[in-house]
Amino acid sequence: MKKKNYKTNTPETFYNYRIGLGKRLFDITFSLVAIVLLSPVYLIIALLIRLESKGPVIYASQRVGTGYDVFKFYKFRSMYVGSENQVGKLSALNEYLITRHKNKIEDEEGKCPECARLGSSCSPLLYIDGAEICENWYHEIKRKVKQEPTFFKVKNDPRVTRFGRFIRRTNLDELPQFYNVLIGDMSIVGNRPLPVYEAEKLTTDQWAYRFMAPAGITGLWQIKKDRFRSEEERINLDNQYAVVSSPWQDLLIIIKSLPTFFRKNNY
Repeated sequence: MKKKNYKTNTPETFYNYRIGLGKRLFDITFSLVAIVLLSPVYLIIALLIRLESKGPVIYASQRVGTGYDVFKFYKFRSMYVGSENQVGKLSALNEYLITRHKNKIEDEEGKCPECARLGSSCSPLLYIDGAEICENWYHEIKRKVKQEPTFFKVKNDPRVTRFGRFIRRTNLDELPQFYNVLIGDMSIVGNRPLPVYEAEKLTTDQWAYRFMAPAGITGLWQIKKDRFRSEEERINLDNQYAVVSSPWQDLLIIIKSLPTFFRKNNY
């Protein structure tokens, strides 16, 4: 990896991060060919969106990509206009929050890993609802529950239109991102660019490394079968890609991305 130049008078470019000339040429060729070949599909989707609900065909939002660079991110609109203002009302339906509560139950039923390593209690024992638990493990469980999830995803989102559900399940709503790739905001393979309110929660050294990789349409997280099981697992996969990405791995990710168009948990 090239060392990042921190001089304030030097503009940041993709070449300060993990995108070389070969990857950039591939991105330009792939995205240009995709836009040309899929142009009839673009027109059909645009027409159906326009017929179903009022509002723009393309949804544009601010996303955070490579090196915390903020850019305008494009998708086919799959929700009713103004849906982004309803995120707070749907927080209880967040898949990551639901998974966290399930994990809490498993943690409470399991044993403290530190106690297991030591072979004895690592801290004073507490007795809660008839169950024995060490104080350190109890506070760790409480911390995880109180912490707000970084990511937001809702199954059967009521904000999504009927046709929007179809293009989300088939990932056709992502097609405008080939334009993002063509103009250099994104790469075909990389880490998903995040909404600003999610990215601002990932500024510690432990998590921020994901932003050293290019923002991508698909990546290691997208090809996982159970994508919403763990926030930590998602971020670790992003960090992993930032460290070990290569042309061969990118090709494998693209191939493994094809079956995801027919995956049931696309929403």
